[in-house]
Amino acid sequence: MLHDNRTAFAGSWPESYPSGYAVVDVETTGLARDDRIVSAAVYRVDARGEVEDHWYTLVNPQRDPGPVWIHGLTSEVLAGAPLFEEIAQEFSERLADRVLVAHNAVFDWSMIAREYARAERTPPVRSRLCTIALSKELGLPLPNHRLESLAAHFGVVQQRAHHALDDARVLAEAFRPSLHAAASRGARLPLLECRPLTELPAAASAGTPRIGRQSSGAPASAPSPSSPSSQSSPSYSSSYGRSYGAGSWRPSRKRPPCPYPNPGRYEPGRPLRQGMRVAFSGDTSVDRELLEDRAVAAGLHVATSLSRLTSLLVTNDPDSATSKVLRAAQYGTPVIDEAAFGQLLLDVAPAGS
Repeated sequence: MLHDNRTAFAGSWPESYPSGYAVVDVETTGLARDDRIVSAAVYRVDARGEVEDHWYTLVNPQRDPGPVWIHGLTSEVLAGAPLFEEIAQEFSERLADRVLVAHNAVFDWSMIAREYARAERTPPVRSRLCTIALSKELGLPLPNHRLESLAAHFGVVQQRAHHALDDARVLAEAFRPSLHAAASRGARLPLLECRPLTELPAAASAGTPRIGRQSSGAPASAPSPSSPSSQSSPSYSSSYGRSYGAGSWRPSRKRPPCPYPNPGRYEPGRPLRQGMRVAFSGDTSVDRELLEDRAVAAGLHVATSLSRLTSLLVTNDPDSATSKVLRAAQYGTPVIDEAAFGQLLLDVAPAGS
C-alpha cells in the first residue's frame, strides 16, 4: 500500500505538464558502458502523480552480477531470469507515451538505452525528469541528494533499499508531492530529451563474460578485481567496469596513472576530454567509488584533492564549505553537479581532439 502523503492541490493544473509518467528504477552490474541491468521496476502514474499500476522483473545480465552486497541478486537467482530482449516489449508498454522519472535519471536512462540498443530495439521514451533536478528546482531543504533523504522529507518509509521495486515505489510516493509543489508554483519541470542509441560503443557491444557463480560466503584465497570476494566488511573495488566485489581488500583503489595528458579546464557547453582531472566533493546519489570508476573508464583522471590543475569539481552542494569547494572558488575551477556530470560522461571526447 502506498504511503498517504497526499496534499490538496489548489489552483489550475499547468497545461504544459506531461499527461503521464513512468517512475523507473534499475539495478545494474555496475556503472560502466558495458554493464548490464539485473532488475527493473516501473510505477506508472497519471498527470497528477496518482499511481495507476506497477511492474517488476529480474533480468539475466549474461555476466557476473557485480555488487551483490548492494542489490542482493546472485548468479543463482539471475540464472533463470529472462534476458532483456525477452522483456523489452513489456518494458516498452510500461514506458510508452510517458516521461521517464528516475532519481539521477541520466544513469537509469543510459543503462536502459544501451540495453535496448543491444536488443536492436528503440525505447518508446522521448523525455525524462530527474528528481534530483526537481528537488533543486523546488529548493527542498535536503541534507544531500540521496533517495532516502528525499523520501524522509515527504515521510515515505523505505522498506528495501536498492531493491528496484521498492526504490521505484518510494520514488513514486515522493514524486507526487514534488509534482504538486511544482504545479502550485507554476514551476518549470526539468525535462530533458531522451535520445535512443543507434549503435553501441565498442566496449559495450563487445562480448562480455557469461553469468558466473557468485561466492556465497567463503572468502577467496587470492581475490582479484574480476573475481568477487565475500568477506565481511564491505568496500568497493573493480576492474573499471567489468565486475565489483565486496571485501576488506582494495587493490584497485590505487589507480594506475591516467594514460592521457591533462588538456586543461572543462569549458561549460563543451564535452569533457580524456585526461581531464576531475575531483568529487560531498554526497552523491550513487556510491562514490562506482562513480569514480565510471569516470576512469571514460579516460578521466580522478583526483583525490583539488589544485590549480584540476579541470572540474563535481558536487551536489556547491554552497558547502568543504575544502574542495573553497579551493574551487579560489582557483576558479568549474563546478557542476552529479546529474550534469553523468550526462557529460555519455560523450567524452578523445584525447587530443
